[in-house]
Amino acid sequence: MNTDTRPLLSIVIPAHNEAKRLPPSLGKIDAFLKTQPYQSEVIVVENGSHDGTAEVARRFAETHPYVRVIEVDTRGKGLAVKAGMLAARGDYRFICDADLSMPIEEVVRFLPPHADNYDILIATREGKESRRVGEPEYRHIMGRINNWIIKLTALRDFEDTQCGFKMFTRHAAEDLFCVQRMSGIGFDVELLFIAKRRGYKIKEVPITWYFDSDSRMRLVQDSLNMLREIWTIRKNWRKGLYEKRRTDC
Repeated sequence: MNTDTRPLLSIVIPAHNEAKRLPPSLGKIDAFLKTQPYQSEVIVVENGSHDGTAEVARRFAETHPYVRVIEVDTRGKGLAVKAGMLAARGDYRFICDADLSMPIEEVVRFLPPHADNYDILIATREGKESRRVGEPEYRHIMGRINNWIIKLTALRDFEDTQCGFKMFTRHAAEDLFCVQRMSGIGFDVELLFIAKRRGYKIKEVPITWYFDSDSRMRLVQDSLNMLREIWTIRKNWRKGLYEKRRTDC
């Protein structure tokens, strides 16, 4: 990829202890990108791993120059995503879970012309046009409980804020991630909460999603953490902490 030319697509992969899942996922992404007519970049953000994730990613990057590796020592998916999205150069910037539970081929549904007139597109596993494959019923119920909490306390308009696949235009990414403050489970809600209040146009995109038995979701702990972080988000908004200042970015 010519580094002097802005890529259309940036794929940002937060990676904590993903040494096993990352190589096959990067291979699938590479095979997909080779079929596309636009320029792309992939940014792997290693996040406090202890299994050699950074080394695995760097080895892949040695033979794939469009791949960059960033290391964020402090643990937190929100921190990793923020670092990757602000380092990205693409006109469209896609958050992508390392497990590729959404087939990478579906990323085309988050790009023009599907993305025309929208600032943010978020994947949803809910609704008749989406498909969940291999997910145990109890896991689905856990996800719906978390989403019910979010709808009741923060964001009524979305059925699946926590799916790990989201696209932001360059302008929206640089605006929102500059003021993002949450490092934990609530960062998705925080970004959408701010985006709604700033008038960004947001679209839900139904996807096919494959359950991964290595999922780290915890019903009670994650639900309590989400409630705490939503309370913090609302408090931050009232205090004006999401207003952009000269020192931001």
